[in-house]
Amino acid sequence: MKIRVMVVDDHNIVKEGIRALLKDEPAVEVIGDAADGRAAVRMAEELAPDVVLMDVALPGLNGVEATRQIVKSKPRVRVLALSMYADGTYVSEMLKAGAAGYLLKDCDLEELARAIRTVAADHTYLSPRISNLVVSDYLEHLPGDGQSPAEVLTPREREVLQLLAEGESVKDIAAKLKVSIKTAETHRRQIMEKLDIHSIAELTKYAVRRGLTNINH
Repeated sequence: MKIRVMVVDDHNIVKEGIRALLKDEPAVEVIGDAADGRAAVRMAEELAPDVVLMDVALPGLNGVEATRQIVKSKPRVRVLALSMYADGTYVSEMLKAGAAGYLLKDCDLEELARAIRTVAADHTYLSPRISNLVVSDYLEHLPGDGQSPAEVLTPREREVLQLLAEGESVKDIAAKLKVSIKTAETHRRQIMEKLDIHSIAELTKYAVRRGLTNINH
C-alpha cells in the first residue's frame, strides 16, 4: 500500500516540483496540496493522509499552528516539516507542535523519500544538518524570550498574533476569523498583556523571532 502524502506550500513551483520528484517513487502517492495553513487543516481533516509535508512559513496560519491543529484532530497523521530554514527556533516550535520530522528544502529525492518512509513508519526523521540544533535548542528553553508562545497564548491568540505581525488590521482579522471586531480587539489586548509587549512593531519582532511568521514571505 502506498504512503498517501499531502503537500503544503504557498509557492506553486515548490508543490509542482515535489509532485514531479515523487511521481516515480513507487511507495508514495501525492493525494493533494494546499497553499496555506487553514486550507491544510481542512484538507487533512477530509483526506486523512499518512504524511503531510508542511512548509513552516505560511501566510495567515503558519505551519507550526497548522501542525498543532492537524496532530490534535488527526493523531494518526504524521507531519514532516519541509523548510528552507535551518534555524533552531523553527525546528523547536515545529517539534513542540507535534511534527514527526524536519527536512530542509535543499535535500535530494533520495532523502525526501527516506524521510517520508521514516515518519510514515512512526519514527522521527531529522535532516542531519539540523540535528545539532535540536540538541542545543529543543531540549533546553530558548534564550531571550522566556516561554514558548504555545505555553503563553491560546491557539486563537497565536493566530491573531501572526495576522497582526503580517500587517492585518483588527477589522481585517475579525473578518478573516469570523469574529466581531470587539472580540479581535480583546485578543490583541490580551496578547500584549500576556507578552508584556505594547506596540505592533515589537509584536512583529517577537513573532519573527519565535518562528510564527516570516515578514519577508
